[in-house]
Amino acid sequence: MRRRETRVMFRVVAAQLFTSLFVAACAWVIGGHRAALSSLLGGLACALPNGLFALNLARFGHGAASRAVQDGSGGARSEATSAYAVALLVGEFIKVALTIGLLVLIARMVRELVWPALIVGVIAVLSMQAAALVWR
Repeated sequence: MRRRETRVMFRVVAAQLFTSLFVAACAWVIGGHRAALSSLLGGLACALPNGLFALNLARFGHGAASRAVQDGSGGARSEATSAYAVALLVGEFIKVALTIGLLVLIARMVRELVWPALIVGVIAVLSMQAAALVWR
């Protein structure tokens, strides 16, 4: 994976974290501290798994690229590409499962959860991911 692609992934995650904080601040103004906490938790439940996913892809991508260059054969590149595709699919599955698990944990643990604020936080963070792809 090239450095530029790695930077883009981490910029998207940073934008998601900033969006989560911004939406939480707006929720605090509109609905108070419970709404802000709910919004922040919803946003972080999506942004943190995305950050772990980006970190894993960057780590795996650099290792696979260096192994392919060291070998020098076309077969190694094909194997590295296949391994990267598998890592991408497995990582995406883990990211979605972790996001769902965090949202379930939040729903069970936070007593006075403000559901509209949580949902707005989730939607805002997930929308930032799509918006970052468009701006790229």
